Amino acid sequence: MTTARTPDPITPLWRGVNAFRVLTWAFACGTVVVQHEQYRREWLAWTLLGAMAVWSVVISVLYLRERTRPPWLVVADVVVGTGLLLTSPFVLSDAQFALNVPLITTVWAAVPPVAAGARFGAVGGVLAGLVVGVATGLAREKFDLDVARDGVLLAAAGLLVGMAATLSRQAATRLAQALRKEAATAERERLARSIHDSVLQVLARVRKRGNEVGGEAAELARLAGEQEIALRSLVTTEPLKPSETGTTSLRTALQLLATPSVQVSTPADDVELPAHVTDELVAVTREALANVEKHAGADAHAWVLLEDLGTEVVVSVRDDGPGIPDGVLERAAANGHLGVVESIRGRVRDLGGSAALDTGPGRGTEWEVRVPSTRSAS
Repeated sequence: MTTARTPDPITPLWRGVNAFRVLTWAFACGTVVVQHEQYRREWLAWTLLGAMAVWSVVISVLYLRERTRPPWLVVADVVVGTGLLLTSPFVLSDAQFALNVPLITTVWAAVPPVAAGARFGAVGGVLAGLVVGVATGLAREKFDLDVARDGVLLAAAGLLVGMAATLSRQAATRLAQALRKEAATAERERLARSIHDSVLQVLARVRKRGNEVGGEAAELARLAGEQEIALRSLVTTEPLKPSETGTTSLRTALQLLATPSVQVSTPADDVELPAHVTDELVAVTREALANVEKHAGADAHAWVLLEDLGTEVVVSVRDDGPGIPDGVLERAAANGHLGVVESIRGRVRDLGGSAALDTGPGRGTEWEVRVPSTRSAS
């Protein structure tokens, strides 16, 4: 199955490159008309002007369509433009060089660096501009202030166009992501309305009636309540999938852990972390919650708090259980029975963070996990 190809957002910029090429060729044509009697080889000047016209037509047609705009074509554009420029010593007379008459390509030679900037970004544009600038010095057989000025202007043109192209592509990518997110949000809202009118209402009624009846029905009420909260989380949170930069939402992942006995609190803004960091923090949270269920009892409640402090992310897991009596952890450590504790600390240590356990008789248990806030995949 084929997927739709995303249009190049800088296609209008390529049209501008083509228009620039036409205008600069017209300037070169006017220069040849004015200078033709002073050229060393007039016939060669007209021949090169014709070659520039042919290349302009061919390359402009190819630049109009994205699929005929491969990197090698832009490199060829730079090579052809530089090669035509280097023929200037065979065309211009010594008197013309002494008067700093424009080379045979004139400003037409500035188009390839602009095209390189559009295709490769700022770095490609600057490099192409420097190549044409050096070629200008070689053609004039000197490197003076005028040649240096031309080189700087060529590099600057490639730099500016390259920056504009890069920013345009980044803006288009962000816009596409925002549109996809908006569409996904609208779909979740539609599903939430549909589910609320059917499944969620049934689960809520089962939970209510089960609690009223009591006995075995109370267990069914508890299960119905858990499924109700889990279903609400699924339809109200964003899909958990890596972004183009390899990050996933820790906020979304933790929200999916909410149950009737587990309350999850997260910031209003999303917390994007590399996918493996998110996976490890979710695993740590699950281990801590499993420990609550195992040691604090079925009636215990737990609270998960996510904080984004900028330089680090903090995940806290607290419960209202009886806590761990004094000396229990020390004896368990002596006997090598700190499996969950060491597992949590080991996972967090591998992420370059720290995990602190605070507990005591009658005051529950709290894990505080801190990891560096790395915003992109490594």
